[in-house]
Amino acid sequence: MKLDRAERQILNVLQVEGRISNVDLAGRVGLSESPCFRRVKRLEDCGLIASYGARINNGALGLQVTAFVQITLEKHDDHNREAFLDCVKAEAHIVECHVMSGSYDFLLKVVAYSMDHFSKLSMQRILKFPGVSNMESHFSLMAIKQDAPLPVTAAGELA
Repeated sequence: MKLDRAERQILNVLQVEGRISNVDLAGRVGLSESPCFRRVKRLEDCGLIASYGARINNGALGLQVTAFVQITLEKHDDHNREAFLDCVKAEAHIVECHVMSGSYDFLLKVVAYSMDHFSKLSMQRILKFPGVSNMESHFSLMAIKQDAPLPVTAAGELA
């Protein structure tokens, strides 16, 4: 979908301020209220705006540990992979899962309350997921940039 300047501005604003009113959004992007509302609705309908939500502070919930976990599966058949992914989807402390190229198969982002909690998640759950043959964990010491808005620019243009 080709976006015009106003639509790119709408997406930039909504990524940072998802609860902004249509009146305020229209003012920020230089449109009147009705055209702004129609454009937001169009962006939602075509799937560019996937959902709205709140970013929650991990530390405020007591989630003090963030780990990036590399997983290698022993077999790469459909059944094994699907069983593994079902377990990943069911585990609330796994907040991201990516299929990777390279020396391991999946990269998981795992949040935990403490190192002891992470150890239990690893030993009693993740390592027991179907097909897991190897797991390697790396711990975040400090988040410098996370949940950043996506760059919404014209094709080929630098942000």
